Amino acid sequence: MLELRPNCECCDRDLPPEATDAMICTFECTFCAACASHVLKGVCPNCDGELVRRPVRPVSGLAQFPASTTRVFKPQGCGGAAS
Repeated sequence: MLELRPNCECCDRDLPPEATDAMICTFECTFCAACASHVLKGVCPNCDGELVRRPVRPVSGLAQFPASTTRVFKPQGCGGAAS
């Protein structure tokens, strides 16, 4: 089950479960599409894995399997993406 992390690790932008511009790697590191493409060039800074679009969990699934509320913020690994 995907964790559906609530924010971009680079810029800390909110990425709710219904966000269609959230990107993840195979370890579920999570980034907004802008950071993933412009700053990270499609490569996860944590594992060097490919960043792909995170699927949206249907509302009916969120009731039983809620998204994570734990924020991960690592601007130091993102080439200065965060302010």
